[in-house]
Amino acid sequence: MSYKHGRRARAVTSVVDGMSPSTPVPGMRADDRLGVHYALTLARGERAADKAAQIAFEQTVELPPDLVPPALAERMVGRVEVLHERGPRQARLTLSYGPDSIGDDLPQCLNLLFGNISLKPGIRITGIDWPAPLLAHLGGPGHGVAGLRALTGAPRRPLLCTALKPMGLSAVQLAERCEAFARGGIDIIKDDHGLSDQPAAPFAERLARCQEAVSRANAQAGTGALYFPNVTAPAGELPGRLAAARAAGCRGVLISPWLVGLDTLRQIRDTYGLAVLAHPALTGSLFARTAGIAPEVVLGDLFRIAGADAVIYPNSGGRFNFSLATCERINAHLRRPLGAVRAAMPAPAGGMDVSRVGHWTRRYGPDTLVLIGGSLYAQGDLEQAAAALRAAVEEPFT
Repeated sequence: MSYKHGRRARAVTSVVDGMSPSTPVPGMRADDRLGVHYALTLARGERAADKAAQIAFEQTVELPPDLVPPALAERMVGRVEVLHERGPRQARLTLSYGPDSIGDDLPQCLNLLFGNISLKPGIRITGIDWPAPLLAHLGGPGHGVAGLRALTGAPRRPLLCTALKPMGLSAVQLAERCEAFARGGIDIIKDDHGLSDQPAAPFAERLARCQEAVSRANAQAGTGALYFPNVTAPAGELPGRLAAARAAGCRGVLISPWLVGLDTLRQIRDTYGLAVLAHPALTGSLFARTAGIAPEVVLGDLFRIAGADAVIYPNSGGRFNFSLATCERINAHLRRPLGAVRAAMPAPAGGMDVSRVGHWTRRYGPDTLVLIGGSLYAQGDLEQAAAALRAAVEEPFT
C-alpha cells in the first residue's frame, strides 16, 4: 500500500551520531510503505496524539522528537496517517513506515511492527497493509492450498488431519496409530506438538517407524496419507531433524514458529522444500483485548507470509475460547489475495467433534484442513473412525 499524504510526527533539529538506514527490500520505492493499524487504549489523562507519536518514534529512532533531525525523521519515523478518537479512552491509529525502517528481513519487520511497544500497555495491532515488494521478497507459502492438494491427491474436498497422541506412548505404539489413520484415509497425520525427543518415543525412531507405517498403509490400502513429524527443536538440532525428515521421505513437517522463531519457516521452505504445518503454541500470549496483536494478524498474516502452508488455530466451540468471528477472520486472512503470496489453508482444531464436521466444512468451505484428534480416539477403532470421517467429508464434494 502506498501512502503519499499524512501527518508526520514533529521532529526538531539536533545531532544524532551513528544512525544509518537499514538495507531496503530490492525494488521498494519511497512510497512503498508498510501500514500498521492499531487500537489504542488510553490511560487517564493520556492523549491519543501523544501516544501515536510515542509509537512512531519508539519503533524507529528510539529518541525524543527534539533529538532527531527533520530529514532523518522524515525518512525513518512512522507517519501518522489516521488518528480517530472513538471515545474518551479509545482511539484508532494508522502509522506507515518507509523502506529504510522496514529493512529486508523478517526479524526486523517483526521488530518494527511490535518490538519495543510490546512492552507498553494499551497498544494492539489490528491489521497490516503490506507493500507488494515486501510480500514478493518474503515469499509466503512454498506450497499453499494448491500445493497441499497436489501432495495429498485431493483436488476439491476439505483435507483431513489428525494428531498422534498421547505423549508417553512408544514409537511402536504411535506408528500403529499412524498406520490405522492412514488406512482409514486421513490425509495428513501429524505428531502432536508435544512430541519432541522424549525417551518413550525418540525423534529418530518415531520418524522412521511412522513414515514406514504410512508408506505401508498407502501401498496396501491405496491411500495417499502423509506423515508430518514435529521438528520443533533447539536451534542446533533443527537442521538435523529437517534433513532426517526429508531423507525419510516425508513431504512436510509440523513446527511451532513462535517457539523456534518465525523466520524458521522460510528456512524450511527454501532449504528443504518441505510443506509447513504451523502450530500456534505460545501465540495466545499476544491475544489480549487491549494489547498485543490480533489473532488474524499473527496466524493469518505473519504465519502465512513467513511460509506456512497451513495454520492450526483453536476452532470456535472447542476447548479454547476463540469466537466464530475470530476464526472466520483468520480464514479470510489466510486465503485473501495478498500480492503474489500463495493462499494458505486454515486448520481449525482444538476439540472439534466428528459429528459436527459437516457443519464446519459447509461454514468454512473446501479449502480447509480439518484437524480432529480426541473425537476419533474416542471411537476406539481408529481405522474405522477415520474411514467414516473421510466418507462424511468426501460425499458433499464429489
